[in-house]
Amino acid sequence: MKRTTISTGTFEVNCSILTNGADAMVVDPGGEPERIIAIMRKEGASLKAILLTHAHFDHIGAVNQLLEEYPDTPVYIGENDMPVVSHPFNQLPPDYPPCAPFPNMRPASEAHGVEAIPTPGHTPGGVCYFIRDFAPETNTPHLLLSGDTLFAGSIGRTDLPGGDMATLSRSLESLKKLPSNTLVVPGHGYETTLEREISSNPFLV
Repeated sequence: MKRTTISTGTFEVNCSILTNGADAMVVDPGGEPERIIAIMRKEGASLKAILLTHAHFDHIGAVNQLLEEYPDTPVYIGENDMPVVSHPFNQLPPDYPPCAPFPNMRPASEAHGVEAIPTPGHTPGGVCYFIRDFAPETNTPHLLLSGDTLFAGSIGRTDLPGGDMATLSRSLESLKKLPSNTLVVPGHGYETTLEREISSNPFLV
């Protein structure tokens, strides 16, 4: 499997395109669908799944455009975040207009090829996607797509509707149980490793 991560949209969301032969999964398409589609076409892959770490507008901004290009693609999301997609607060026009529920939404736990780890706290239904042995030939063989749960040196905010610091703290404790040599690709900002965050992130130490 190959990973390409790009910064998308006004809020510079890290969108990861995971390709395996002719199949592609896109994680958190925050915007700029033409760039995402171009990467898949360059790899000779077609979209088979959209994976959302959570439903905030800046992480779902390109979903509808991707579905126009690849109809019937399943959209995997934490069940408690399904209502957030179309909630009135979940918009910031003109870049992020109101959004209707996506067709073919499915629980994140049903996604194939990844392990969906429930990590509520930033949102009620937040999840992280973990892929064991993603690149076994490297020093960081495992991959964690952490969304806005865990950042390099920080964590997601909990002051938005549905956020809860105590819940997020429990979610972070569950992530600490993963292999320390896991590469972490957060929803925004720089990539890091779980080992680095456990040793230096004030919210995990």
